[in-house]
Amino acid sequence: MEKFIIKGGKPLRGSVQISGAKNSAVAILPAALLADTPSVIDNLPDIKDIELLAQMIRHLGGKVEKKKHEIVIDPEGLNSFYPPRDLASQMRASYYLIGALLSKFNEAVIAMPGGCNIGVRPIDQHIKGFEALGAETTIEHGLIRIKAKKLVGNHIYFDVVSVGATINLMLAACKAEGVTILENCAKEPHVVDVANFLNAMGANIKGAGTDTIKITGVDKLHGCHYTIIPDQIEAGTYMVVAAATKGDVYIKGVIPNHLEAIIAKLTEMGVIIEEHDDVIRVRREGPLKHVDIKTLPYPGFPTDMQQPMAVLLALADGISVITENIYENRFKYLDELKKMGARVRVEGRTAIIEGVEKLTGAPVYATDLRAGAAMVIAGLAAEGITEVMEVYHIDRGYEAMEVKLQALAADIIRVKE
Repeated sequence: MEKFIIKGGKPLRGSVQISGAKNSAVAILPAALLADTPSVIDNLPDIKDIELLAQMIRHLGGKVEKKKHEIVIDPEGLNSFYPPRDLASQMRASYYLIGALLSKFNEAVIAMPGGCNIGVRPIDQHIKGFEALGAETTIEHGLIRIKAKKLVGNHIYFDVVSVGATINLMLAACKAEGVTILENCAKEPHVVDVANFLNAMGANIKGAGTDTIKITGVDKLHGCHYTIIPDQIEAGTYMVVAAATKGDVYIKGVIPNHLEAIIAKLTEMGVIIEEHDDVIRVRREGPLKHVDIKTLPYPGFPTDMQQPMAVLLALADGISVITENIYENRFKYLDELKKMGARVRVEGRTAIIEGVEKLTGAPVYATDLRAGAAMVIAGLAAEGITEVMEVYHIDRGYEAMEVKLQALAADIIRVKE
């Protein structure tokens, strides 16, 4: 086990380069299996979840050559539709292999997906969609088995907006017979990114980024060279780092349009933000104002930014309210934040945060990926020493976080527990 030791209270300054989007990459790698020839994917984040997916693809018979920020996936030798149980159960996004393998082999068997424990995240909308395309589903002994004689296009309406189901059905339907219409789709930037990647391989997908996506099935897909979009959540995290530490940071390699909801809330709090082509400058000079936040599907405020923002609200003047509309169990980390002096109470899906003058260092745990990022931000802003344990959660989604922070003059080191 490893942990971060942080000496806080220091304004961070400098520039940070944002990595490729985790949420795009974990879907694009399975999507590459649908082609008949190799794909080259670059601007890849160098994170734990990508390594897990690469291992699973190798177990399925695919060839994977990975450099730090580039991966070559050759699906020609693919000979299995059952990724290793111990690997699949470690990450939520392993469910994208269902859509890819179902499209490739008309069958997929996979362990119930794992990942962060932030509440019930059912895959009923995925299964509903697969069955509408002609598949049959059984769940037994912790395994999901989905099988079809052939996949045929259909009209599918999602009961709730789901990024995972939207992407998984694009994967399954792009080689299905006929036309598939998906309605009430997720509009997140990584949904559009995956659709663009599939289209670059020869798929016929229209409407990604809107409520309705139309997929006309094709017989074959070919490999391509593709660059993943920047990670909006990593960018948002470093924006909050700058604000929490009273710093002045240039966030490089971003798409500002993807960050509008985050920029709006930070501006409302009194943080100074300057937008350039692919760079955002974030600085804070005065006190933070309290705001209310409601997490919503894109283009609303992203649920993955809720935890980092809570740290900022804990240091703001007055009382702020966070309403979590996506996951019902995403406030567990607040118990850790209380150890550092935050004043918080939780009522169901709502957290009421009363701002304090300062946080103080303490030993805390990264209870999940984004909560881990929040604890790091709290440690950087706090007075004294903070130890953040179980940083493997952070490594799943943030590339070399301590290295990037050290380049901003943060006093943070990684040590073995």
